[in-house]
Amino acid sequence: MAREFLRAGDRVVICGRRESNLKSALQTLGSDVPDGVVYGMSCDVSVPQQAAAFAAFSASKLGIIDRWINNAGTAGLMRRPLWDLGISDIDETCRTNLSGSMMLCSEALRLMLRQPEGKGVPVYHIFNMGFSSAGLRSSPTSVPHRASKRAVAIMSELLLDELETAGILSVGVHELSPGLVLTDLLLRDATPAQKRFFNVLAETSEIVAASLVPSIRKISSRGSTLRYQPVILMLARLAASFFGYRRERFFNRHGEWHQGG
Repeated sequence: MAREFLRAGDRVVICGRRESNLKSALQTLGSDVPDGVVYGMSCDVSVPQQAAAFAAFSASKLGIIDRWINNAGTAGLMRRPLWDLGISDIDETCRTNLSGSMMLCSEALRLMLRQPEGKGVPVYHIFNMGFSSAGLRSSPTSVPHRASKRAVAIMSELLLDELETAGILSVGVHELSPGLVLTDLLLRDATPAQKRFFNVLAETSEIVAASLVPSIRKISSRGSTLRYQPVILMLARLAASFFGYRRERFFNRHGEWHQGG
């Protein structure tokens, strides 16, 4: 997504928990978009002091923040029942997904409310990646991950209500739904059966970003949901899979990466 924003001419700030990963991302973005302006800061969004520091860093680099995207998340260490998960794993998942998103919404709003206001229309936008009811049921991940991501979606709705009640019209709050994206987070501990399911509904991050970023950049409403795949399309693809649609697109029947995919 950062690459797509840079290609569109936007200035971008990113963060990452691991300094080595952050440096690698900044180098890759600089190579892919040589004329792009991108900054980065090491930050764990589940830590209040670091979340606040990242917001301040972003403001210092960009001046005006037009779009804020909360996409940091973790599915935990294991896809296991709640009673088989360690307390620290449950805590980290919930703090990262829900508390991190909520704290950064708060920080982003404090910044945006100090910026010039629009004339009765939202000019600044916050996007949160939560789970819809359908996503909640279709995800193969653990209870802490599904519960916290569904809570992010509810938090977005409540935040939008608060802004409207307060008469604040300059900021929009939106739900961003990329669907199943082939990342390490999705594939961790996935079974062969789950990987065959991913063949049908999952997509690469590059394709999802190329679809979502233009929609993010042109949004003008106060509250909406941007989905990479409409639910009706997901159902159609599932039905088509019984006739061989996307069979072994990414993984073979044993769950091994299919090089032809």
